Amino acid sequence: MLILAALAGLLSVPVAVLLVEVIAALKAPRLELFEVRELNSEKRVAVIVPAHNESLGLVPTLQDIKSQLRAGDRLIVIADNCTDDTAAVAAEAGAEVVVRDDRERIGKGFAMGWGIAHLAQDPPDFVLFVDADCRLQADLLEGLKRVCQQVQRPVQALFMMRSAENSPINHSFAEFAWILRNWIRPLGLRNLHCPVQLMGTGMMFPWNAINSVPLASGHLVEDLKLGLDLAQAGKAPYFFPFVKVTSTFPTSAKGTESQRQRWVQGHLAMIGRFVPQLLAAGLKRGDANVLVLALDLLVPPLSLLVLMIVGMVGLTSLVTLLGGPWLPTLIAGGNLAGFILCALLAWFKFGREVFPAHEVLSFGSFAFRKIGFYSRMLLGGTASHWIRTDRSTPN
Repeated sequence: MLILAALAGLLSVPVAVLLVEVIAALKAPRLELFEVRELNSEKRVAVIVPAHNESLGLVPTLQDIKSQLRAGDRLIVIADNCTDDTAAVAAEAGAEVVVRDDRERIGKGFAMGWGIAHLAQDPPDFVLFVDADCRLQADLLEGLKRVCQQVQRPVQALFMMRSAENSPINHSFAEFAWILRNWIRPLGLRNLHCPVQLMGTGMMFPWNAINSVPLASGHLVEDLKLGLDLAQAGKAPYFFPFVKVTSTFPTSAKGTESQRQRWVQGHLAMIGRFVPQLLAAGLKRGDANVLVLALDLLVPPLSLLVLMIVGMVGLTSLVTLLGGPWLPTLIAGGNLAGFILCALLAWFKFGREVFPAHEVLSFGSFAFRKIGFYSRMLLGGTASHWIRTDRSTPN
């Protein structure tokens, strides 16, 4: 029975981390003085857009970027292992195009590394990565450059995803989970003067930082890995939520499941591979930034965390009813109470528009679908490389 108590206790760690982050996020963000200092206009930025078969949605992204470029800035599209006309579309839109064909080394990280290698002969002051299906707030480049110049660390913009208009799939739960992951939790960490995880797009780096870490990998969540590598090098990412990039969820069931499978598998792989290493390194060096990111990484995807908490409550309660000790049930019940408090605070402050209260009634069917999703993920193998998310609407 000590094992049950220990498992419930371990589950208390991500719940406690989540609760601290949510409570800290209740305070509205404010601009720091150094974030509004005048920008050195001589600083150059290169915007890299990794693109794999993205010709259909690429042009609006490039137009958003081009409208914000200044003299000396560059816009580079890495047409990575494409089988469509991404390269031609990007060139026609006015981008500098670099074609990469390497069927043995497939992954967004490889494309990012290729872009940095391309820039090495004439390096800019800053590098911004933007996904090929994103839209940019009008003053995003200027805001990120200004802050990056001051902190000399990677700077992460707010990255939000929304449901497409007339989407046949109800993404209310996913939108709320996304707000919690990419807005509430990073905001809490910012308010606590802590670093954040990188989010994959809207990421700006000083050249000396991005050129100092390995990028070329096929990891499914290369953004998380990159942020952790930089944190260990003393360049932990900084969150600047006053500029935003946006994208839309897939509008097909196939695209939705494949996208979530990559996120979940990649996140879980990062927990198993890096958290023990990060905790050890942070404790040994007394590096609070590394410790914070390790603890933040311990919080699994929201749906999985819910299933783990509810499952532990059910298991410990059953054992108690059969004559076992109360301690595991009390710990599991505390986890459930803590999570419910997190969810209520997050929903009331940030999530009421995207996740109406009446949709809570459909939680049972949502949980059932998630059990099926995780079962298929376990039985169906793992996603192993970068593929374009299917955004087609089913006929």
